[in-house]
Amino acid sequence: MDHEIPLRGSSFPPIADYALLSDCEVCALVAPSGNVEWLSLPQMDGPSVFAAILDRQAGRFRAGPLDRMVPAGRRYLPGTMILETTWGTPTGWLEVRDVLLIGSWEDEDGSHRYVRAPRDRVAEHVLLRTFRCLDGFVDLELDCQPAFNYGRSNGSWRHVGDGYGDAVCEAQGIEPALRLRTDVRLGFEGGRARAETSLRAGQQAFCALGWSDRAPPATYDDAEARLAETRAYWHEWVNRGRFPDHAWQIHLQRSALTLKALTYAPTGAMIAAATTSLPEAPGGERNWDYRYSWLRDSTFMLWALCTLGFNREATDFFYFIADRVEDEDLQIMYGIDGRGRLDEVTLDHLSGYEGARPVRVGNDAWHHRQHDVWGVLLDSVRLHTHSSDRLDDRLWTLITRQVDAALEHWREPDRGIWEWRADPKHFTSSKLFCWVAADRGARLARLRDDTTAAERWEAAAQEMHDDICANGTDARGVFVQHYETDALDASLLLLPLIRFLPPTDERVRATVLAIADELTVDGLVLRYRVKETDDGLAGEEGTFTICSFWLVSALAEIGELDRARTLCEKLLSYASPLLLYAEEIEPHSGRHLGNFPQAFAHLALINAVMHIIRADQSLTEGLESLTEAPGRLAVQFGLGLEPADGAAHPNPSGDDAGRDA
Repeated sequence: MDHEIPLRGSSFPPIADYALLSDCEVCALVAPSGNVEWLSLPQMDGPSVFAAILDRQAGRFRAGPLDRMVPAGRRYLPGTMILETTWGTPTGWLEVRDVLLIGSWEDEDGSHRYVRAPRDRVAEHVLLRTFRCLDGFVDLELDCQPAFNYGRSNGSWRHVGDGYGDAVCEAQGIEPALRLRTDVRLGFEGGRARAETSLRAGQQAFCALGWSDRAPPATYDDAEARLAETRAYWHEWVNRGRFPDHAWQIHLQRSALTLKALTYAPTGAMIAAATTSLPEAPGGERNWDYRYSWLRDSTFMLWALCTLGFNREATDFFYFIADRVEDEDLQIMYGIDGRGRLDEVTLDHLSGYEGARPVRVGNDAWHHRQHDVWGVLLDSVRLHTHSSDRLDDRLWTLITRQVDAALEHWREPDRGIWEWRADPKHFTSSKLFCWVAADRGARLARLRDDTTAAERWEAAAQEMHDDICANGTDARGVFVQHYETDALDASLLLLPLIRFLPPTDERVRATVLAIADELTVDGLVLRYRVKETDDGLAGEEGTFTICSFWLVSALAEIGELDRARTLCEKLLSYASPLLLYAEEIEPHSGRHLGNFPQAFAHLALINAVMHIIRADQSLTEGLESLTEAPGRLAVQFGLGLEPADGAAHPNPSGDDAGRDA
């Protein structure tokens, strides 16, 4: 890649240095300085109140030592989404804990946001920050400066109650208002609420920002009790998972927690990322809003979560998708509350992360025609439905309509898995997922004993299979991006994973190795080479994290286990200090690019890591060498690998490894 990353001299923290907080209704990003630089209310895809990540004047909330911006250490409390930051100053040591509170269920205000069955714990709509002086003394600073509606409106503060520790911030015509409670004394400077105090060894303090009728904690003891309840919630949740006793277990746990954090509990929807408009290239225009739910994530989420035993979340997301397509045409993406229109606008008043403009909210891809959508939906149904008892009439109506849509449109060009903004093409991966729709539909029809539908869809799947093999390969037998080019595309790494052909097929092997050798920079995978592909946009982009993890899985599938293990180790070394991943990685520097953290990257990480762990387990258990038997891993474990007890079988195609051409 020709694009050079400039030396840092920016007022913006590196993307990888942010920490994610979540209560499964909103997400916040916290910089190492103690600044909350991203928070959208009242839900994950709502307008921001803190957006310093996109413009240094667009709202922030700092808590930390006065005149100190670089902490001594940061971590998540193990098994939680609670951030702990430790500060060393010339006079003492301070510990700060940041959390979005989750507490016991209380009656709602009648809005009935919950579509899925509400659990026993629910978001409290409070950002809590606690402080404890460990040694010496520390001068503590609180500085809360909201900027409502993506930085368009400043708020006005006023005290409530008798003292100086309870205040409300409101902006005309904007909901919700903010309430800040603390046991230190607040003062106001225009749109800012500020406090300074000295904490000595053993002393403690708190502040809590709320945005609903549920009041923030009023005392430090109340704050600690509610933090403990939130910690118990996360521990209970992660303990439901089944993680292998392996050195990489921590990566699986953090990825699972991140996926849960990116899930909107009222509907079960999972957002693609917590942010909008973090650039794929420094200063570039490839800046998109990823705070929405893509259907293509559904199959990968079911594979990943069922593999780790989180069937409840997988089922909730499945029914979010099923709800969207019951009575309407299928879109590729939706708002987390199920709305279909996600009209894209630019926020020209914001400077963008390190000057990358435009800043966008909404995403015009919602009305793109992308033919992979039918395949990922049918694969999700296949994973969810492992017995005829779960294939009810509602699901069958959904299946029939979507399989027939794939059969109707598969010969047409589309925008492809990467949401092409140039002219539509006959993308090979889109044809592959139309085949998945027909293939999985036929298998489900057999489960329902509908022989007529099964035979019709099997015949269509065979026709698609023949067409893809005839037109989707180059002279080397390598599968290519679309029918009019010899360019490579990382989406073809899914070939062995979706069982289109057995991993032992020479075309599959040739495709995986061609991508590994020709579509990588320092071993990390590009989606495609932008100089070979007119995608309708200007500028470069980094290597795609998900594609690199796909390569790990694909290499394992074709028996290249040493190469797969080496790449997986390398990718895990690129994790952020808190084990999170952005959409892209600049391979020469390891700098993270794009929206953060990216659900798709963590889904692919789980699959890749489980491929390697299962392969290692097989070798240590004395099974024949998988490097001498390519395809064994594919047949034995499938894309999602071995599920927890009671989960849907992970092999998307059942027991066989795909059709020969």
